[in-house]
Amino acid sequence: MLLDGNRIVLGTCYYPEHWPESMWREDLARMLANGIEVIRIAEFAWNKTEPEEGVFTYDFFDSFLDLCEEAGMKVIFCTPTATPPAWLTHKYPEALNCDLSGVPYRHGLRRHYNYNSPIYRSLSARITQKLAEHYAQRPCIIGWQLDNEFNCEVNVFYSEADSAAFRVFLKDKYQTLEKLNAAWGTAFWNQDYTDWAQVYVPRQTVGGRSNPHQELDYLRFISHSARSFAKLQSDILRPYLKPGDFITTNGLFGHLDNHAMTAESLDFLTYDSYPNFAYCMDTDHSDPTALYDRKWSRNLSETRAASPHFGIMEQQSGANGWINRMEAPTPRPGQMTLWTMQSIAHGADFVSYFRWRTCTMGTEIYWHGILDYSSRDNRRLRELKQIHAMTEKLAPVAGAAFKAEVAILRDYDNVWDAELDVWHGRVEEASQKALFAAAQRTHTPVDFVYADHASLEQLAKYKVIFCPHATIMTPACADMLTQYAERGGTVVFGCRTAYKNATGQCVMDRLPGLIAPLTGADIPEYSFIAPDAGRVTIDWDGTELEAAVFADLVEPVDGVREAVYTSDYYAGSGALVSKAVGKGRAYYYGTAFTEEAARVFMEKLGVASPWADVMELPESCELAVREKDGQAYAFVLNYKKDCAKVVVKRECADVLNGGTVCGEVVVPGYGVMVIKA
Repeated sequence: MLLDGNRIVLGTCYYPEHWPESMWREDLARMLANGIEVIRIAEFAWNKTEPEEGVFTYDFFDSFLDLCEEAGMKVIFCTPTATPPAWLTHKYPEALNCDLSGVPYRHGLRRHYNYNSPIYRSLSARITQKLAEHYAQRPCIIGWQLDNEFNCEVNVFYSEADSAAFRVFLKDKYQTLEKLNAAWGTAFWNQDYTDWAQVYVPRQTVGGRSNPHQELDYLRFISHSARSFAKLQSDILRPYLKPGDFITTNGLFGHLDNHAMTAESLDFLTYDSYPNFAYCMDTDHSDPTALYDRKWSRNLSETRAASPHFGIMEQQSGANGWINRMEAPTPRPGQMTLWTMQSIAHGADFVSYFRWRTCTMGTEIYWHGILDYSSRDNRRLRELKQIHAMTEKLAPVAGAAFKAEVAILRDYDNVWDAELDVWHGRVEEASQKALFAAAQRTHTPVDFVYADHASLEQLAKYKVIFCPHATIMTPACADMLTQYAERGGTVVFGCRTAYKNATGQCVMDRLPGLIAPLTGADIPEYSFIAPDAGRVTIDWDGTELEAAVFADLVEPVDGVREAVYTSDYYAGSGALVSKAVGKGRAYYYGTAFTEEAARVFMEKLGVASPWADVMELPESCELAVREKDGQAYAFVLNYKKDCAKVVVKRECADVLNGGTVCGEVVVPGYGVMVIKA
């Protein structure tokens, strides 16, 4: 039923434990009347099935599911392990996660457990088993969600159980302490380990940080732990599924290899999309060029990278905010529709709103749903009904793939290294922001591709791949990119590439290390751009660019010097080198990307604005394209409250309004246009 390629389905998150049973039937009827076909339940309701250890009761959800089946509502049932009950954490405090100093987090919020506690894994496995045994065959249940938002709230773990599991993880990886010491560079500052019992997860140190190579392995370990916990539950659920049922989980959080988790445990991934975070009251909104809620398209692209066909488990429907943070206004008329279409444009075929009714109690009393506390009909409910009518017209788009000719290459080791290493993080943050903004404003659809989960065939779909700052470079990745270029692709590297190996240690090769043969480049000198340097400029065949953050002085070995620095002491030194590689080309750009530099690269390489012959768009609009059976569907999303004028250059079918469009078209504020072209 979900993600079957036949239609787009709407749902909502519902919490029967929050409302009197007398409200359930009417709620279900109103949902169905307004286009909601699927509800998600039970992710925080462990006690409703196991109120005491080893005591199981199923009456509560049996009663609710009976009504769902009577009404014709479909259900995604969740494992409730994101909120362990008080009886569990009181009796088994070793199940609690701890802060860096080893102090346990206490009962009272959520996600206060650790993945590696043997007793917590055992009790989680048992509740999952009991739920599957009792509920999986219910006709209304179409799928299962694991836990809720793995690694949300906290994505570091410092309990004793984590240290014990970390040792096992490291023994499996390195086998001997000698190899561990070499990988972690423990000769520095006399950190050698002589017994596995001496090895812990990072702890409080004088400098506040631990050995950087240890910390990189630690983040890999956190990902491994979360994935293991997900797989524990998925393996239990899988034998109980009815034909067509699925397993998913929600979110896209740090220190987690979502690609691996999806492959190991899920049928597809779902994302929780809250563009209203862009309008939180503590955010600076004075920049007229900022992308604000449009930035959530980047997160949707990241979701698509891990799960090409995906859903939205929590879509913004009302104001967001906890009692103590994240205050944001109610979405303006049209924004709920805009953000729904943003999700669909980027590949979602299922959109579930958070939540049906705003909760009257607890931490999230200001995180509004479709309905307010009173349950009266309101503007958002009316907008939901209009959205449902739109999704009916978008049925042909279901199952369509996102279409892009440009990719931004990433991998999890470099994502994590950029978090740990301020030199890496500074250039990475600048370039990621610039590349995304340039793609958005030139209406150039882009994909994210993760090198550690990609194949050469996957890379071959793109004309140009940006690999901005792969500080950690592996022989496998360098070889794959070389073959990509040899087959006709263009790869663009930024500064600070390939100077570390997989352990995070710096290599002693001439830079840029493993990609020197691919780029034909040599880097005899490099530096942060000094605060007193002023504006450092680059000349690329008469086009002036500004260097950002860092400067590799890059010279050709068997490549071609394309651009030079023109200011500060860098003046006259190479800033850009390229090399013909087979049918393709590789570029090494010696600095971080600005938005202007990213735009110039896209234009010079012939991939900017690929739909310019079909339409002209103002910068306030995003273009996203999905394609199915050779038919392209172009979504134009207007993120401004004012109307936008779009010029359609040839007659195209208007998917939402019927008929055809050609010439100047006015897209209302927060409006959407979808054309077949």
